[in-house]
Amino acid sequence: MAERFYNQTCCLIFAQQFKTMSNEQQAAQEKDFTRNWVNSSRFLFYLQVFCILAFVLGGCYRLYNQRYKGKPDVEVQGSSKYNPEYK
Repeated sequence: MAERFYNQTCCLIFAQQFKTMSNEQQAAQEKDFTRNWVNSSRFLFYLQVFCILAFVLGGCYRLYNQRYKGKPDVEVQGSSKYNPEYK
């Protein structure tokens, strides 16, 4: 009789512990990045937008720094002009 009572109370205690553990696991899974596709897709979207924006702005800055600074003063040989000048 005592053994039966002990088994029933143990089952009730463990059932309650399993219930709270499953609630804690469910709460942890809702916050987990790999399990919650809404939060993960939102994060990946903003990460993608930030990376594309960073590459575009970086490319524009690089092109601005290496831009053509103006017409250089270059001496052209007389024989290679449109109307060549020979000696």
